Amino acid sequence: MLAVVALHVIPPLVFALIHGARSYGWRGILTFVSICVVAGNIFENLGVRTGFPYGSYYFTGLMGPKIFAVPVLLGLAYVGMAYLSWTLARLILGVRIVATPLVAACIMVAWDLAMDPVWSTVMRAWVFPHAGPYFGVPLSNFLGWYLTVYTIYQAFALYLSWRPAGAAQLPAGYWRQALLFYAVSAAGNLLLLMPQAGPSMVADPTGVEWRVSEITSVCALVTILTMGAFTLLAWVRMARQTS
Repeated sequence: MLAVVALHVIPPLVFALIHGARSYGWRGILTFVSICVVAGNIFENLGVRTGFPYGSYYFTGLMGPKIFAVPVLLGLAYVGMAYLSWTLARLILGVRIVATPLVAACIMVAWDLAMDPVWSTVMRAWVFPHAGPYFGVPLSNFLGWYLTVYTIYQAFALYLSWRPAGAAQLPAGYWRQALLFYAVSAAGNLLLLMPQAGPSMVADPTGVEWRVSEITSVCALVTILTMGAFTLLAWVRMARQTS
């Protein structure tokens, strides 16, 4: 399972570094990485210790070694998908100091909305002791995620306001690569619909039982209606800009 987790984390991280360096330079993309890792770990450790802003939860050993209470791979997972979500928001809006962070945070939370019940209730990578209505996940988790990633994006937008990125000089192929990577990441969630070995029912920590097939089906549907919608919107904007 650690190898599976790494495959979800490392390729997007490598893509973010290489792709982001073309737009922001190495200093710029490393600034983005630093903001993601530092802010992500602060919020996640605060969440585990106090319950704010996600609700009460803790991480199991499924994701490997931890920094304090948070797995190293989780901190790195912020980078890849956060970069892709930011890039799609740039495609849709351009770089606006407030609006782009707000939209990028919505795109990032769509990813969490599409996969959190699987990683939490089914796989138990993290556990919400008091559970919640979304297949065992509390709604506060998604509000907390929005706050976390909005903070990351707003900090980076302020950084870019001091150091313009020059995105207008980038070719259409540059944006197409990021859009394709995000679309592939979304499509990967649809693999959950394939029949898999394992229990047909799982129970959250409060004892409420959930049917695994219903969790995976809803997560696939959420993927299509949220991540799919953002992909389509970004593609339309890109097509208009390059026509």
